[in-house]
Amino acid sequence: MRPVTHLHSRTAVLADENIDTDRIIPARFLTTTERSGLGTLCFHDWRYLADGSDNPAFPLNKPEALGSSILVAGRNFGCGSSREHAPWALLDYGIEAVICSEIADIFRNNALTNGLLALVIDEAEHRWLLAHPGIELAIDVREQTIELPDGGRIRFTLEPFARHCLLHGVDAFGYLLQHAGAIARYEEQAA
Repeated sequence: MRPVTHLHSRTAVLADENIDTDRIIPARFLTTTERSGLGTLCFHDWRYLADGSDNPAFPLNKPEALGSSILVAGRNFGCGSSREHAPWALLDYGIEAVICSEIADIFRNNALTNGLLALVIDEAEHRWLLAHPGIELAIDVREQTIELPDGGRIRFTLEPFARHCLLHGVDAFGYLLQHAGAIARYEEQAA
């Protein structure tokens, strides 16, 4: 995992509420533990028409959303099953942050563990972001702020361990490996 300290991008908006993990990546695609290639399957049944062509009605297929790495999603994003493939698919698609007023707990934990910023903000600020797609935002993980185009800031909170892992580009196992020497010394003393 790479360190996640800052992110600057235009926003794309998926205003639908209760977007579950099966909508993010349908269950029939959960046959792999490989993370690469899942981006083409992200939002598959919503993103493509039956003939495989792009669905022009899907918000992320609109020209103004292309290349955006910050997704402002409707309330209760990532609900449903606990599949880790959902954040993998979003990351492989190019989404590096999801901002919402409510994100399902298991999805949020899986996202943060895999380097996808899953940021919960105040309801009024969320409504404002939903109403202003395509704006430029700057996310600072260390300061836990989202800078708006006018210089205003939205605060968010990350659990300290998740924030540490994001800033240092490690997962829980990588964190333990960083302390392997101290663990070995403790084990020697305890024996």
